[in-house]
Amino acid sequence: MAKPTQADAEAAVRVLIEWAGDDPHREGLIDTPERVARSYRELFAGYEVDPRDYLKRTFDEVGGYDELVVLKDIRVVSFCEHHMLPVTGRAHVGYLPNNRVVGISKLARVVHGFARRLQIQEKLTAEIAEAIQDILEPQGVGVVIEAEHSCMTLRGVNTTGSLLTTSRLLGVIRDDPRTREEFLGMVHGK
Repeated sequence: MAKPTQADAEAAVRVLIEWAGDDPHREGLIDTPERVARSYRELFAGYEVDPRDYLKRTFDEVGGYDELVVLKDIRVVSFCEHHMLPVTGRAHVGYLPNNRVVGISKLARVVHGFARRLQIQEKLTAEIAEAIQDILEPQGVGVVIEAEHSCMTLRGVNTTGSLLTTSRLLGVIRDDPRTREEFLGMVHGK
């Protein structure tokens, strides 16, 4: 499938403006199609990268470190694949290393890479966890995402402030009750 051009995207935005009942040629809207297409390019940048690539550079010199590594409160901005409305929240990502670690910014980049696509939160959570498990081969991985879905808060049932929480636990973080409890305690601040 050939990717539509910038001009195609701008034309589609003009059609939506007209469909909504406004004039895309009026002063306040004249540059809107270009701005919307440019912002969507940024918001959907996850299609331009393979987030797994961020995990390929690791560090073996860990000084014997063999405890959980948890990065909390990674900002998540995604779009519901059913309504194309924003999903915003935070991700908590952890893993139990197996002799090597990855730079912490890479964990955030993996989250952003998968999030900047049309998604459902359950799939996003699983993709992040499975990428870390596959590339780093740690003893275990845990991912928890808490997010607000605009498709529920701006329309439909209008449930402002409700959060969807999803988790994917793999390896010892899933199978060992103490490690699972430790990870979830770190995520929830206990």
